[in-house]
Amino acid sequence: MTILVTGATGRVGRHVVDQLLARKAAVRVLVRDPAKADFPAAVEVSKGDLLDVDALRQALKGVTTLFLLNAVAGDEFTQALITLNIAREQGVNRVVYLSVLHADHFVNVPHFAVKSGAERMIAAMGFSATILRPAYFLDNDVMIRDVIANYGVYPMPIGSKGVAMIDVRDIAEVAAIELVRRDQAEGHLPSETLNLVGPDTLTGEDLAALWTEALGRPIAYGGDDPSGFEAQMASFMPKWMAYEMRLMAERYVSDGMIPADGDVERLTKRLGRPLHSYKAFAERLAKTG
Repeated sequence: MTILVTGATGRVGRHVVDQLLARKAAVRVLVRDPAKADFPAAVEVSKGDLLDVDALRQALKGVTTLFLLNAVAGDEFTQALITLNIAREQGVNRVVYLSVLHADHFVNVPHFAVKSGAERMIAAMGFSATILRPAYFLDNDVMIRDVIANYGVYPMPIGSKGVAMIDVRDIAEVAAIELVRRDQAEGHLPSETLNLVGPDTLTGEDLAALWTEALGRPIAYGGDDPSGFEAQMASFMPKWMAYEMRLMAERYVSDGMIPADGDVERLTKRLGRPLHSYKAFAERLAKTG
């Protein structure tokens, strides 16, 4: 019984692989460049990407369970639909899909709408699936650490409603638990959707206060206007993607990214430990400079 992990070289995917190996699962990964895939010897490496039909057929051959993670891209929806079709063609009917919290509500944000569409396809095709809907990755804030440290400003437009930021290690561990559970099941388990959230729902002012405490000097919240954030993102990513990030930030400000009742308790129980906090993340980054 083999689990195929896509997106395996990314922040979440790499942790998923490690968590699966810790659970003695048979793991295969699909990567564009095997020469750069530094995985343990126990991991089977398959070359290709989610638009390479022949490579997908080969990678999915003999697989029992699929972890589908595809990053924000202009052709993200096509990648997801092709992969799911090839998975069904190859007899794979167990899927864990990495979606996003409020995928069905933030419909003007392209990658949210894409993931909502993929969720609908998974349901319509009859997969035995766990849909994981993570909130904002707190690890994303590694990208703005220098702005915080050098300019004394937390620049991400989070707003005052609150966002339940989650650590990628928690996402990956839940994903591994679900992959193994579905892979080892004797029959077709009912599909399930899990909201993946952090232990605290934080506003922009809350985040500035946490950084103030971690760094030992005042850090201000940069405010709710996403214009500066979009310009900053556009300095190192395509402009269409920076605009998409702006649209996402606008929804954080207008709606927040707030857990449903019981989400934190369900995740804590499933993991058997407390969730990683933003406070610990900020303290760790502050110490490492």
